[in-house]
Amino acid sequence: MQLSKTERILRYRLLFITAGVIFLLDQASKTWIFKNLELDSYHPPEAITVIENFFYIVHVGNEGAAWGMFSGYGSFLAAFALLALFVIYKMRHALELQKRPMQWAFGLLIGGILGNFVDRLVHGHVIDFLDFHFPFSIPWVMPTGRYPSFNVADCGIVIGTIFYLILSFRAESQKEKEAKRIREEET
Repeated sequence: MQLSKTERILRYRLLFITAGVIFLLDQASKTWIFKNLELDSYHPPEAITVIENFFYIVHVGNEGAAWGMFSGYGSFLAAFALLALFVIYKMRHALELQKRPMQWAFGLLIGGILGNFVDRLVHGHVIDFLDFHFPFSIPWVMPTGRYPSFNVADCGIVIGTIFYLILSFRAESQKEKEAKRIREEET
């Protein structure tokens, strides 16, 4: 029996809901930042102190990707985002997106990709606003103790990717256990 178009779409509803929630939270928070903080509001009093010497709300325009990498390549990054969405769509069966855990992972990822993509189209850069300062440094990552500013979309991308990797490793481990069990039964 063939599923109707509506049934096929509903099979992925958790993915759509998760992506939609991340996208809406991301865009709502960035809209508030855009309307209430001047661009490059990085230090108090322009920035908002949430926890003194640790957590600030800022307004930074990131023309690159994570940690400002590929700055100045906004068009390339926007095209790459579209390519990533296309690849996810084309590989939806191989990625097992009909499974709920995968829908969570890719919903987070897709919502984040869309959020940052819209920023690039509307503003020419991604609005970053979550800014953390730590009392220690890590060479090459946070040499000053300041973690690079980020946003809700970035959280979705990172958490979705980590979740996908965990699910993939678990699936691979289960396949290896099953193969081992079969080999043992054959001997």
